[in-house]
Amino acid sequence: MYKLMLVEDEEDVREGILREIDWARHGFEVIETAENGQEAAELFEREVPDVVVTDIRMPFMDGLQLAAWIRQRYEATKIVILTGFDEFEYAQKAVKLHIDEYVLKPYSAQELIDVLAKIKRRIDEEAAEKENVQTLQEHYRRSLPVLREVFLASLVARKLPRREIEEKCRSYNLELAADAYVVSVISMDTDGSEDSDGAAAASLKASKDTGLKRFAVLNVAEEIVEKHRLGRVFLHNDYLVLLTVDVQAPEGGATVLKKTLTALEEIRQSIEKYLKFTVTIGVGTVCGELTDVSYSYKDAVLALDYRGILGNNRIICIDDVETRFVEKLRFDELKEHALIRCLKVGTPQEIQETVDGLFQGIGETQVSFKDYQIYLMEMLTAILKAAKDANVDLDAVLGTDFVPFAELHKFTSLQEAKNRILGLCTAIMNSIASQRQYTYKSLVEQAIDFTKSHYHETDISIQKVCGHLHISAGYFSSIFKKEAKMTFVNYLMHIRMEAAKELLRTTDLKAFEIAERVGYAEPNYFSFSFRKHVGVSPKEYRSAALEGQRG
Repeated sequence: MYKLMLVEDEEDVREGILREIDWARHGFEVIETAENGQEAAELFEREVPDVVVTDIRMPFMDGLQLAAWIRQRYEATKIVILTGFDEFEYAQKAVKLHIDEYVLKPYSAQELIDVLAKIKRRIDEEAAEKENVQTLQEHYRRSLPVLREVFLASLVARKLPRREIEEKCRSYNLELAADAYVVSVISMDTDGSEDSDGAAAASLKASKDTGLKRFAVLNVAEEIVEKHRLGRVFLHNDYLVLLTVDVQAPEGGATVLKKTLTALEEIRQSIEKYLKFTVTIGVGTVCGELTDVSYSYKDAVLALDYRGILGNNRIICIDDVETRFVEKLRFDELKEHALIRCLKVGTPQEIQETVDGLFQGIGETQVSFKDYQIYLMEMLTAILKAAKDANVDLDAVLGTDFVPFAELHKFTSLQEAKNRILGLCTAIMNSIASQRQYTYKSLVEQAIDFTKSHYHETDISIQKVCGHLHISAGYFSSIFKKEAKMTFVNYLMHIRMEAAKELLRTTDLKAFEIAERVGYAEPNYFSFSFRKHVGVSPKEYRSAALEGQRG
């Protein structure tokens, strides 16, 4: 069902059109009617129509002026012009306005229906073109290798939610379900030496094209990984990354690590033999969940740091150089994002659930007291940073005696730490929510003050108010309607009409003078708007007011 606005100044014609056509049957819903172009333009704020059917000759703003206004702001809206034979040549001159169809007067309901059917087919075709499944599928098929690589890179770069991983795996046809995973990173060594045969200029080793060298390493690695059916190889940052996916790991991490090291040694030797340069490979920890492979990747990159001690052209496992717990406490990006989101826009129930999740399982996890303190410190840092970003006055919210990191030494139990963190988060969340509400009210109050000071100007508009407040029109419209319980256009109309009524009651000013004082450049349109808003003409209103005063 497409939305339609009908603009016609003659009431009997307008009502006749509405009555004679079964709009729903033909795929349209008449959402607004207007008596002239000016009124139609004002109604656009409420709901943007798909089609506007408008007469040409109307007071205040004619059909072609309305069409120009629409084209400037709403390019997708279709425009049908209703025109008499004597106006047709004039209407045709408006071809630059991209009028979609013309209907010559006098016309029958069927003629208008036929034109609207053409418009509907055109909109349908445009929608179909945008949603052409075949085109999208072909584009998607060609983009799939790139999309897979981007996803795999994001998988190791940060912790992703399980639902997102499963959805992307289905979309990209990736089989990554397994019992164990490990991530390895391959980095090219730079030693500055030349080939022994002296043909440095002709060798890949001597090439300064690192992209070409990395591509050569990728080809070697892909062939060996495919042979061992090990997993996925892809480029990420300056590394070649191998994600080992072991679907049968009866002995846990030992099996997947053994398979990975065998393949990596073959890769290292092949690169040295065939490409004439060396690589160093870092191997991360084994993990049992795909959601945790970002940890393994970070450990693999960390392992590479040890080549400064152990040397290049080798495989370095993080478990060989650092003593690590199988399950290490980590305050990752996903946890941080969830916590900050709750602080900024969450509910009390959501902040409770988030904090519960942050502390879940800590008591059963084998971590040192130092790791536990670091975890709390990272959590506290994220909370304080979110408060700072939101301009929270911590002294006012938490008290002047609050010393953030001294808190870490006061906790005597896990439950005490959890309760303190929850209380801290709740206080900050409430402060941010209160401040946001104050900001909304402040903006609306500023808008109202500005409008009251400038309503008499004919060019005042929502754009002008937003320019004064330095905010976007979309954002302003939503908060104004929420706070003022009416749209800005209705509010502007309201204060103009109230001012006009006051002037009619207390002065002898002519209607055209009052129109000018309340922001109307066109006196006749002022009278039209006044009657529509108040129910009587300005003259009738003044007469009734005078009668009331005498009585």
